[in-house]
Amino acid sequence: MQPHDPYAYAIDDAVAVALLADVQVRKAIARGDFDDLPGSGEPIDLPDHHDPEWWIRSLVQRERIALLPPSIQLRKDDAALDERLDRLADEKAVRREIDDFNERVIRARYELPAGPPLITMPRDPDATVAAWVESRAGGAAKAREAAPGDRRTRRRRFFRRR
Repeated sequence: MQPHDPYAYAIDDAVAVALLADVQVRKAIARGDFDDLPGSGEPIDLPDHHDPEWWIRSLVQRERIALLPPSIQLRKDDAALDERLDRLADEKAVRREIDDFNERVIRARYELPAGPPLITMPRDPDATVAAWVESRAGGAAKAREAAPGDRRTRRRRFFRRR
């Protein structure tokens, strides 16, 4: 019988990493690193039937991820787009947001429909930017109307009350 030659076998990278990981885990067990882990000795909560996608379902439930068909997600994005545009500061950012939305709508039109039909249309960038500018001007005018007098008047009133 010939002695065992460890160099007689070809070991690829994946096997080498697995062997190194196994050695490290065995050393950690021998040191007692896994002795006081939380939940050790408690039963694992498993469902009654085997579900091969249990981990993805638990991830969706835990993280509250909503997986909607593209047509419905685009409807929701279209409804929230104006509010999102109102928070942007300059016209360049507004155009970028509109272009991104239009690109997603056009991409969804070329894909096979998954779910309800896609009725969302791309937005006209110039008309949307004009509406954004008008809403910003209207918001500034409303803020000026709502401001009661100038700053000195308010300060005098404060001191008069004392």
